[in-house]
Amino acid sequence: MTTIGVEEEYLLIDPATGRLVCLAEKVRNAAGLEPFVTAQEVQPELLQAQVEVATPVCASLEEVGGHLLRLRHAVAGAAETHGCRIVACGTPPLRQGLPVPVTDQARYRCLQRQAPQLVAEQLVNGMHVHVAVPGRQAGVQVLNRIRGWLPVLTAMAANSPLWEGQDTGFASWRTIVFGRWPVSGVPPRFADETDYETRVRRLLDTGVISDTGQLYWQARLSERYPTIEIRCPDVQLRTDDAVLFAGLVRALVDTALRETEAGVAEPDPDPEMLQTAMWQAARHGLNGDLISPGGRRVRAGDAVSRLLAHIGPALDTAGDTREITSLVHRLLQQGTGADRQRQSLAEGGIDAVIAMVIDASAMP
Repeated sequence: MTTIGVEEEYLLIDPATGRLVCLAEKVRNAAGLEPFVTAQEVQPELLQAQVEVATPVCASLEEVGGHLLRLRHAVAGAAETHGCRIVACGTPPLRQGLPVPVTDQARYRCLQRQAPQLVAEQLVNGMHVHVAVPGRQAGVQVLNRIRGWLPVLTAMAANSPLWEGQDTGFASWRTIVFGRWPVSGVPPRFADETDYETRVRRLLDTGVISDTGQLYWQARLSERYPTIEIRCPDVQLRTDDAVLFAGLVRALVDTALRETEAGVAEPDPDPEMLQTAMWQAARHGLNGDLISPGGRRVRAGDAVSRLLAHIGPALDTAGDTREITSLVHRLLQQGTGADRQRQSLAEGGIDAVIAMVIDASAMP
């Protein structure tokens, strides 16, 4: 069974005002006092109104869900002891007037000197899925094979429509914000592992990026673990939504590995088509047409159906078909996190959005 791990990023807000609060260090320290949470599982993020959690290595989606629920409860409880709440949405419903300070680490201070306005606006939260691969060469081949599906995942995972209290018109504004960094978006195609390493080294040699952590591609090889890391989904409102994307991503990676072993030719979509597909996904989520991996404009529901057909054998092998199919059906019926935020905004204004994301972030 291919192993997986998930990282989630949360915002800290004042439940009375909906404004961000800069209490990340206190919340992390309090969460670390929980008897079933290790220090490695609750981590600092770029800005002091953010915290990140990371699951252990998991063999099943049940494990993923259990660990995420445990970690959310620990961080949520720690936040409440300091008078704030966690919210699992890709952008804050509201922002405070003053910039949120960066976490006091050398790497983060360096980023702030390099791009102060980008850092000030980096109040975005994602979900990162690590899937084990048998080596970096295999990882590169997986990257090449899943590139065309990243926009579909982005559309399904859209959960960041609001910015400074206003609807941006985008389902995933986080995707647009992240796209402003020098190395971002859908990764390019690489000839092999050597090509990957050579091109990364050339990027580092320019001095524009200081380390591989600034490779903000939506999928990349992990430098810390023997995994491929898929980074395109917004953080999800509920833990079972996160489980859905963990299952989809693992099945995509397993499918790519099987295609490599079977000698199936790698797809090579044009980079401008991938960029267009990602913009379209971020703009509309599941409420408009998407661009298929083959470059055709298709209905969002059809794109999702094609994804499920593509990864169907891998889901069957993992025993995940029933759970993933059920969660996808619910997603298509109830809408994305972005849809839910907009519905709350229409029904009760920004206060209703804040109440909804606080409640949903603590749900299974």
